[in-house]
Amino acid sequence: MTPSTPSRDLMKTDRVYLILRQRIRDLELPPGSPLRKEDIAAEFGVSRAPVSEAIARLAEEGLVDVFPQHGSFVADIRAADVREGLFIRTGLEVEACRRAAALRSQDLCKALADNVAAQEEALNADDLQRFYELDEGLHELIFSALGHTRVTRFLDSARAPLDRMRRIVLPKGERPQATLREHRWVVEAIRAGDPELAAAAMRAHLNTVSDTVEEQLRSAPAESIR
Repeated sequence: MTPSTPSRDLMKTDRVYLILRQRIRDLELPPGSPLRKEDIAAEFGVSRAPVSEAIARLAEEGLVDVFPQHGSFVADIRAADVREGLFIRTGLEVEACRRAAALRSQDLCKALADNVAAQEEALNADDLQRFYELDEGLHELIFSALGHTRVTRFLDSARAPLDRMRRIVLPKGERPQATLREHRWVVEAIRAGDPELAAAAMRAHLNTVSDTVEEQLRSAPAESIR
């Protein structure tokens, strides 16, 4: 084995992991879907080893269930996982907003303002998919500004069950417009350099998200949630 082999194997594993993860989060691979290692290896042009490692990583995040002698399957969306993810998000993102406001980076403030403007454009165009991508992007901008790479990965892992939940039951009525208003409040507080107001705005936003999630859990198709 050459010194570069482990690096190449890691790159293959990362590629398989990231693509499978996105398919699971987007429900392209719905709950209960079998993950056949031979088929995945053939699709990506890799051996079984990177596929096995990628599936193991997805299992650690709760997105895949592995049953010895029976195979690997996309995990059910579990209400407990969704609630736990939201709990983690609230704790981390409220503090992230507090610190981002204290930093008051001009680059961050401009990026956040541009993001909110793009969110409004997406809603005016009735492009909810684009709106949700920008929604995720806004939260990522705030957190990435702090430079905590490991914590960012942990937060992203916690978001995965919430993302699947959101794609099963899309918010209806005025919720997207309300989300935009809440995002504006968060961004305005960060741009004003007010840490406590920014933290309070994010907490209020995520509390509303929590209420919406609970409503979604009650209204989602019974076979989709455990």
